[in-house]
Amino acid sequence: MTDILDILDIEQPSASEVTRDSIIHGDKNKKKYVTAKTVRRPEGMHREVFALLYNDNKELPPLLPTDTGKGYKQNKAKLGMRKARKWVWAPFTNPARKDNAVFHHWKRAADEAKEYPFAQFNKQVSIPSYSESEYNQYLKSEDWSQAETDHLMDLCQRFDLRFIVIHDRWDRAAFRDRSIEDLKERYYNICGILSKVKTNPWSNTVTLVNGEKRVYHYDADHERKRKEQLKRLFERTQEQIDEEQMLIAELKKIEARKRERERKTQDLQKLISRADSGSNTLNTGNTNDVSNTPTNAANMSRRHDRKLHKKKLSSQQRPVRALEAVTVEWSGIKFPEARGTGVWLRSQRMKLPPGVGQRKTKAIEQELRLMSIDIAPTPTEAICKHFNELRSDLALALDLKNALASCEFELQALRHQYEALNPGKTLTIPPSICNTSTDVESKPVGEIIDVVGSPSAVNNTI
Repeated sequence: MTDILDILDIEQPSASEVTRDSIIHGDKNKKKYVTAKTVRRPEGMHREVFALLYNDNKELPPLLPTDTGKGYKQNKAKLGMRKARKWVWAPFTNPARKDNAVFHHWKRAADEAKEYPFAQFNKQVSIPSYSESEYNQYLKSEDWSQAETDHLMDLCQRFDLRFIVIHDRWDRAAFRDRSIEDLKERYYNICGILSKVKTNPWSNTVTLVNGEKRVYHYDADHERKRKEQLKRLFERTQEQIDEEQMLIAELKKIEARKRERERKTQDLQKLISRADSGSNTLNTGNTNDVSNTPTNAANMSRRHDRKLHKKKLSSQQRPVRALEAVTVEWSGIKFPEARGTGVWLRSQRMKLPPGVGQRKTKAIEQELRLMSIDIAPTPTEAICKHFNELRSDLALALDLKNALASCEFELQALRHQYEALNPGKTLTIPPSICNTSTDVESKPVGEIIDVVGSPSAVNNTI
């Protein structure tokens, strides 16, 4: 810069003192910011109230909300070259209404001929109907009159099976008061009877499973008991709730102590087995160094007794193997009782216990399929009981079949052993055993119990 000033013959300014700030910042003038004095909030006044009285510019607060336009970014209008679609104020009717009411709304001119779009959400339940002769022949009841039944079906048609509303609108002046369970029981009973008489099934009560009709059965007694239990559960006092929590905590403590005892027993068994294996390895090694301890001496004496016992057995004459009667335990599957606290599902009673192996479970399911029985039926009280008894009998039949097969194999082995010791002679098996084994092998598992008979008969046969 000084060279240019010398060439142009311009007088240079007086040299100032070179400092660190002049080198770094140069000749920039420092801007001084004046801060306005803020008004202090009076003591005892809330911050929100003070903010309503004053602001940074000491202006009064606006009476109406205003937009100063000091946002982060102003949205720009997106203007296109296409024309805006035309909207018209058009009348419309709702097909769900039966009074032909006409309303108006804004809609696009292109959609003027279309149907009201919200009419598709008007879903109605199909309610069965009956004639006078059908009622007298199939639906007559001692507890319900025909006028009362007609009133019930009319309310079901008007309120789409909303039984809470139906119970509220029930005509108690003309008919006696009915509970919700009574109304449901009567309606579903009528649907079940008409579905058997008529050919058109109703979607709310009849379902088709493999081409077969299945009618929904409403259990009014169970529903009453369920609501009574819920009412008792809801009306519990605080003392009862505390007592239940205390019992649950005690149960958890008992289960924890039981698991701890089982763990200690397993650890003790491991230590015993490890000690036995260690003593055996020490006995096979240097016995002179180990024979001083009393435990090793006891192990050696035990080993000596074993050797003597083996010598006695070898010196004795080997007895002839005899066929003993095999006893088959007449058990099945023992389903445990549900012991859970609180609410539990009845389908838990149909679960097979953990003791049943996977192979036996698959065999039972295969037999159920052969009998055309559902593997997971509806868990009602009667179905749970009979289904568990059926699977228990199937498991027992499978065990009997396996026991009979093993006994037949044992007889075959004895026959070959007899023929090997006595050449030229054959061992004759009674015909009753052969017939029984042949029948069992040729019949399915479901008929084995009928063929074999009682446990005593099984023992005598084997």
